[in-house]
Amino acid sequence: MKSPRLSFLLGATCVAWLAGCGSGAPESNGLGAGLSSVDTDTDSTGDGTWMGEPIAEGCEPDGGVPTDGGVPSVDAGVPEGVVWVKSTARFHTSVGIAEREEDLSANPPEILVPTGSTFELHLGSPGPQGGWMFTGIRPGPYYLRTGSTFLVTSSRSVDIGRNRLGRPDAEYVDVASSPLQVNLLNLAPWQNWEGSLQPGSSLQLTSSQVDLFSTASIFDFIPDGATSIVTSNAVMDSVLGNLPVFEADKGDRLYVNQLSEFSAGFLPDGRPLGYTAVERSAQVGAFDFMPDGFTPMPVTGLLQQARMREFPIEWRLPDFAHYASQVHPNAQPGIPRLDLVPGPHGLQEGWIGYSGELLTLSLPRGTAYDLTARLKFGNPYPSNWGVIGMVSYSFRNQEPMPDGSGRLGSLTGTYSEYDAVDNLIAGPLVPKLSPPRAFTIDGVPASVPRRVGTVSPVLAWSAPSVGTPTAYRVSIQRFDPDFGFAFTWRILYMPGSVTQVRLPPDILEPATSYVATVSAIDSPNSAIETFPFRTLDRLPYRSFSATSSYFTTP
Repeated sequence: MKSPRLSFLLGATCVAWLAGCGSGAPESNGLGAGLSSVDTDTDSTGDGTWMGEPIAEGCEPDGGVPTDGGVPSVDAGVPEGVVWVKSTARFHTSVGIAEREEDLSANPPEILVPTGSTFELHLGSPGPQGGWMFTGIRPGPYYLRTGSTFLVTSSRSVDIGRNRLGRPDAEYVDVASSPLQVNLLNLAPWQNWEGSLQPGSSLQLTSSQVDLFSTASIFDFIPDGATSIVTSNAVMDSVLGNLPVFEADKGDRLYVNQLSEFSAGFLPDGRPLGYTAVERSAQVGAFDFMPDGFTPMPVTGLLQQARMREFPIEWRLPDFAHYASQVHPNAQPGIPRLDLVPGPHGLQEGWIGYSGELLTLSLPRGTAYDLTARLKFGNPYPSNWGVIGMVSYSFRNQEPMPDGSGRLGSLTGTYSEYDAVDNLIAGPLVPKLSPPRAFTIDGVPASVPRRVGTVSPVLAWSAPSVGTPTAYRVSIQRFDPDFGFAFTWRILYMPGSVTQVRLPPDILEPATSYVATVSAIDSPNSAIETFPFRTLDRLPYRSFSATSSYFTTP
């Protein structure tokens, strides 16, 4: 999703734990057009009043600030005119949660205060315990920038920290790939891949002590029916970034999961429909290993049958396909997908980290019929871990790329939903949220390919017809003519009361093409203005996006 999760989530919403505060895009600390530097402790108007158009309309100053699970309002005790930003990393392990205050000085946040059609830039200064303090911030909404991500908020205190999986003292090396020495016995009879509907067998590597997820790639041919694999012609590539250092005295172990192919029945045209699910697993004993990109990591074990569970689903796919034209007037139904994934160390705080899949069912593009089936999966993880169900349905609009080549580019939007599996399958699988409506760029429908008149346009939309958003996410993808696709460039989060936002002037570059996506987010347990990235892990989580066509800056 890369791994299934990455393709699924990045296409949909890149839920905060992946989309990232601070990664993936170049930094810009300079002053762009429309920005004026502010380094005083007084409001530019002298009286603290809000000036200019309500670019973040609905984001009320200091009103109804959400709290994080019963914690008193974080604005309490913050002096007038001050905004306090910190980053509390929370490491989830089998023995509890360890917190660590992160030092923000290496990549300090910034605040942009809207003043009509321009912005004041506030750089702030270090505060105690590695936090960052801003003074002279008038009441009302502002943009908090951390790396490539912006948060529109009125809160006077914001914690941009994240939940993480694994022990806080774990070390990670600057290596994302490692050769493997595989010695596995007692596998379920191996099935080779025959196509997307008959995905065959695969091996995944995860850990509950350190943050790791990888699919093991075996380059030797494995005969159908084989029950053992012994080879050094194998490699693992970390989906999560740098590989961890395994330390035996810290109890670091490895799960080796075998996913097998099972039947979900037949498609309406008679083709067999297969899916993959964990069937057997082994947990390697604690060991020492320092990844260096050359030394093979040992993967040795006698696999055992995982405890299996069966469950029924009724997936009303036409109800999802119905929304294609609301994603984009030219969009067509895309790929439906169902995943079950482990929830490490329980679901009290939602979905923390990523530990592979327990089950994956992917249907052909454009599938739109009522699917009823009984599915099964194995679960090798401790009984206090949760199981999360993930439903997605993508949509695709193909239109000419803005490079004049005549090639078609694919612009995608997605419905995504995550919840505890028992909640997800308690009734038919149907969309519980619809896309934002009437998406415009400077008042012109965003679905119109065109050259905009400014590098700081206003994006606006109306609330969905189904569901009540608690937040919105605006994603700006930058078109790369050399590679022929658009990649995520900047991300903005804002509360669900906000339905228009002006892009700060240094987001869009001159003479460059982009795609904008606005996603409605329904996550009732999130606190987007105060704990934006931590609380987006909470369940349930639903999002549905509408996408623009290509647009080009002057």
